[in-house]
Amino acid sequence: MNYRHIYHAGNFADCLKHAILSRIITYMQKKDKAFRVIDTHAGPGIYDLSSKEAQKTGEWKDGIGKLREANWSKKSKELLTPYFDAVQAVNMGEKFDTYPGSPMITHSLLRKQDRMTVSELHADDFQKLHALFKGDYQVKTQEVNGWHALKSNLPPKEKRGVLLVDPAFEEKGDFFRMVRGAREALERFSTGTMCFWYPIKQGLEMREFNADMVNVVGHPNTIVAELWVKDTTHSLDGSGMVIVNPPYTLVNELRIILPEMSRALSQTEDGGWRVSTLVPES
Repeated sequence: MNYRHIYHAGNFADCLKHAILSRIITYMQKKDKAFRVIDTHAGPGIYDLSSKEAQKTGEWKDGIGKLREANWSKKSKELLTPYFDAVQAVNMGEKFDTYPGSPMITHSLLRKQDRMTVSELHADDFQKLHALFKGDYQVKTQEVNGWHALKSNLPPKEKRGVLLVDPAFEEKGDFFRMVRGAREALERFSTGTMCFWYPIKQGLEMREFNADMVNVVGHPNTIVAELWVKDTTHSLDGSGMVIVNPPYTLVNELRIILPEMSRALSQTEDGGWRVSTLVPES
């Protein structure tokens, strides 16, 4: 697989994923008890937007670049502050040339008692990830296939946790592997909050994925959040997250921030968003 996220860092899909992740972790902080965040496809942890790879596509300019310049309502700005603060923390002053991956965003939100486990298989990316957190007592880095990490790290010893699964979807069968991963995760940690990111694609594979996730999840409360920046018939212009056991506040929060994110990020009049229930709470 030749996928490297540096070409896509900070794009609209990252914005959706990281905004949701920050809201979930913020909710986890409401209780004093420690929690663990498990990130199965972590990447290098941080991205240089001035690199030739990021400059080649410039996708961040239509993602986090637009969000930084958008006009937000008071409530949306409040809800997005943890995310925006994490982005600003890796940039110096007015200069903006760095974007934090999910490990850095997570790390910025951890309290002293909280922990995270991050996994990455790509050798170069793992070395960067490991160097980034070397000596940090809160972080465990693993050079391992993310799908294997999912099984081996659940349940977390803290008994509270968030699972983030966001593979590249460059390999055939990733939708199937995600469904299988969801099944395995629920067998090991049925009370955990689990986030499964996916690209919005057309055709049979996508329809089967939606149906299979319903069957696999079974009884836990599960929602779907999606954002697309233009018509998604022919290209990857949308993404979503299936969230199992979401915070009870999340649906209402997303219904506040996603319309404003959509207005900021949409590239045509075909852009949009949705938040819906995949499996109702039993």
